[in-house]
Amino acid sequence: MPLSVAEREAFLAEAHIGGLAIETGEDRAPLNVPVWYDYVPGGDIRFLTNGDSVKARLIAKAGRFSMLAQRVSPTYRYVSVEGPVVCSGPTTLEDLTRIAARYLPPQAVPGYVQGSDLNTLVTFRMRPEHWLSADLGALG
Repeated sequence: MPLSVAEREAFLAEAHIGGLAIETGEDRAPLNVPVWYDYVPGGDIRFLTNGDSVKARLIAKAGRFSMLAQRVSPTYRYVSVEGPVVCSGPTTLEDLTRIAARYLPPQAVPGYVQGSDLNTLVTFRMRPEHWLSADLGALG
């Protein structure tokens, strides 16, 4: 059963590992890789990566990507969004800290942030245009 707008946005705002997919423009399937991301209901999806990475180059070329967040325990649920990149630029200390804090224990965040090279990171923002979602209910 599809999720309501409020349910899908609340689910996407939780700290799931995102499955990022980007068209390659070649005779290959889209690139699909896991990423940490940030989302606030009604806003843009943000994630960061090395500016020289394959995904960064493909996103710059395609100008859009899709993201899947899922829960793999009952109740099984997913939200998939697709849309254009509305902004990309150097990652700020605030971006890095906010995203790391969603996924790491509080005591690990300072070390992770200090060990990261902000000079190599870029933050992408995507505005969700198309949504798919489902709650597959409790099984068993």
